[in-house]
Amino acid sequence: MKRFMAMLNRNKNKDPPPSKLLDLAAELCQDLQSSSLSLEKLVGAMMGCKQKMYFLTNIHIVRACVFIHLRKGQHDEACSLLEHCKAEEKEELVQLWHEVHYRRVMEKHHKDFLTPLQKFRCRKRNPPPVSLCPEGLKTRNYPKEVRQHLHRFAAEVTTKPDKKQREELARDTNLQPTQVYNWFANYRRRRK
Repeated sequence: MKRFMAMLNRNKNKDPPPSKLLDLAAELCQDLQSSSLSLEKLVGAMMGCKQKMYFLTNIHIVRACVFIHLRKGQHDEACSLLEHCKAEEKEELVQLWHEVHYRRVMEKHHKDFLTPLQKFRCRKRNPPPVSLCPEGLKTRNYPKEVRQHLHRFAAEVTTKPDKKQREELARDTNLQPTQVYNWFANYRRRRK
């Protein structure tokens, strides 16, 4: 830790900081996970310097910063940090985003854990920003044109297509025959 602080002070005005400094910071973040006070000092030093954004390119540093913000109950700051960091591990950043919101809900309702349904609702209410999911959230719904084609077939032809019809629909909609089969089974179930 002393070595890191000395290097940080020596490189205050250099843009960007040397890779040795960034690597040492990431290593310290991993090593100090069990020591909250030392980790808090380290994060404070990194976030208080002019080179803050360079440190936020490493997932270990980002994770440590989010942990410290959560420990202090600073959910909005953790979200802002995640939204503006430049780490490459987008899936892990999205997971951290969800963890922040889970923690917020648990604290609000004075709970020690959330059920899978509560987590699902929390994710739906708090989708990650575009900076973390540039391609958008994955959805399980078929495109509108595909759904319209399947609905039209169900209304005009039958709700129980045979194997040949399912294969033809699969070709037309660019789906697998089992997907068409399941869509019609779910369609009939919803109509009851």
